[in-house]
Amino acid sequence: MEPLTPAVFHILLALADGERHGYAIMQDVAAASANTFRMGPGTLYGTLKRLLAADLVAEAGEREDPDMNDERRRYYSITPNGRQAVISEAKRLESLVRIARKKSLLGVPAR
Repeated sequence: MEPLTPAVFHILLALADGERHGYAIMQDVAAASANTFRMGPGTLYGTLKRLLAADLVAEAGEREDPDMNDERRRYYSITPNGRQAVISEAKRLESLVRIARKKSLLGVPAR
C-alpha cells in the first residue's frame, strides 16, 4: 500500500473515533496537530470525495446539528478499508520514527 497523504491520514484519524461532519473533522485535525496542520474546506471536501470513491470513508447521512438552528450537516464515517489504511500508515510512520530515534535524530535512542 502506498503512503497516505497528510490530509488523508489526518481525516482518517479524525474519523477513527466515530462519525463527524466536515467542520468537526477540520477542528479535530487542527486540535490533534496543535494547529500545525490545518486544512481548508476545499482540501477537506476534495479529499473526502476521493476517500468516498476509494471506499475509505462512507457517508453516514445528514442530520440536524443542534448547535446550528436546524441546519443539516453531512456526516462521514470510516470504513473497514479506511481503518486498515490508517492502521497501516500509523505502523509505517512508527517504524520511521524508530529508525530516526536509533540514529539519535530525535534525542535519546530507542532501546
